[in-house]
Amino acid sequence: MPQSLSNILLHIVFSTKNRTDLILPAIETELYAYMAEIYRNESCPALIINGTTNHVHSLCRLERTVSVAHLLEQVKKGTSKWVKTKGSEFSDFTWQTGYGAFSIGASNIQALTAYIHNQKQHHQTLSFEDEYRVLLKKYDVTFDERYVWD
Repeated sequence: MPQSLSNILLHIVFSTKNRTDLILPAIETELYAYMAEIYRNESCPALIINGTTNHVHSLCRLERTVSVAHLLEQVKKGTSKWVKTKGSEFSDFTWQTGYGAFSIGASNIQALTAYIHNQKQHHQTLSFEDEYRVLLKKYDVTFDERYVWD
């Protein structure tokens, strides 16, 4: 019997709404673990998740029957609800509406994992907005600056 096999690797990036610094150290580790659980429940295991106070990067394997839009809807909706349970200071927590999802080859897993792992150091000298512009150019994504941010 024939099988349908895939190895679809995605670099996913999204920020808090208006890049507000809401991913605080008090919830960060638990947030990433909760996010990883959602990826797993959607049959799209995350290989690494990390970020800064205003955005998150993840590398996951996309299940061949799951759409990117469905996966990100589940991740963002589930984590947004969860963060709001962590205290009154998070009652207005919201993710940006959009996201970036970029395919990578298996040979790039190690380099991307290191890049995601080093997010805090990387952002000592580069804003999220500048990083995102670089990623869009690197992954050859045409974009209109007027519609990228919310």
